[in-house]
Amino acid sequence: MRVLLTGHQGYLGTVMAPVLKAAGHDVVGLDAGLFADCVLGPRPEDPPGHQVDLRDVTADHVAGVDAVIHLAALSNDPLGSLAPELTYDINHHASVRLARLARDAGVQRFLYASTCSVYGAAGGDDLVAEDAPLRPVTPYAESKVRVEDDLHALADGDFTPVFLRNATAFGHSPRLRADIVLNNLVGHALLSGEVLVLSDGTPWRPLVHAADIAQAFTAALTAPREAVHDRAFNIGSEVNNVTVAEIAEQVADAVTGSKVVITGENGADPRSYRVDFSRFRAAVPGFECAWTVQRGALELADAYRTFDLTREDFEQRFTRLAVLRAASEAGTVDDTLRRRR
Repeated sequence: MRVLLTGHQGYLGTVMAPVLKAAGHDVVGLDAGLFADCVLGPRPEDPPGHQVDLRDVTADHVAGVDAVIHLAALSNDPLGSLAPELTYDINHHASVRLARLARDAGVQRFLYASTCSVYGAAGGDDLVAEDAPLRPVTPYAESKVRVEDDLHALADGDFTPVFLRNATAFGHSPRLRADIVLNNLVGHALLSGEVLVLSDGTPWRPLVHAADIAQAFTAALTAPREAVHDRAFNIGSEVNNVTVAEIAEQVADAVTGSKVVITGENGADPRSYRVDFSRFRAAVPGFECAWTVQRGALELADAYRTFDLTREDFEQRFTRLAVLRAASEAGTVDDTLRRRR
């Protein structure tokens, strides 16, 4: 199958591309390249691809493609809140435009990387399934809800959108992100000896390893159409529904000599939800997440040590908001986050 993978030079795309290739697919990438140099360790070998802003995609980019896996986005809550209008322009409007181009070009399957943060303020201890009310509390999560709605309207007998609502990602990737919770806490533990939690530690977070996300998308690519057509799926594992305080304790166990420090200075986080992941396992028999939070913390600590993670890199090169601010100050992107040629 010929697969267009958007965001192939991102945190998840860099992990997913070789998994797709190993499954026998012909992978073509598409990425603006904003984070292509955010590499920890050896530089990864990317699939052939297009360096193009998502907003500038044309019919030529989807010609001859059997399926699209759409990861590219302004990719977390703080980044989305930096410029909400750009979040909606890129994450929502450009994504739906890409889907329309794909459908018109005869692409049969469109796998969309949504997020469990669409449940936002769900609260409580009950597991949240895909039919639960959506309560996004950030522009990033709201943009994901809007895309799901618009892709649903595009679904027909020839075009199958699938909405994969990923839990919060963690784990090592050759293109690291340090601004997601487990990756961030492990870095703080190694660099300072403290597992620093700025909230009160009580919110629930569902976590999922980047490699498990890659396996889930690969499975959804070839799952029977009737099992996945126009459906939403939570991607993750119930065992990784943990509070932020519990995540911190597991990091402290993985990084010898570190201690948990919960400051509470940011108060209670309204984003709190425990997630039910059974629908995807039922639709794609045999799929199971392989990674636990504890195993991921150990993996990250080992990678950070092996590749000599520095505080400067941790706080700048591997933090998306810092990368974009630096690019703006250097004049390599304009005020709409387009790369200057």
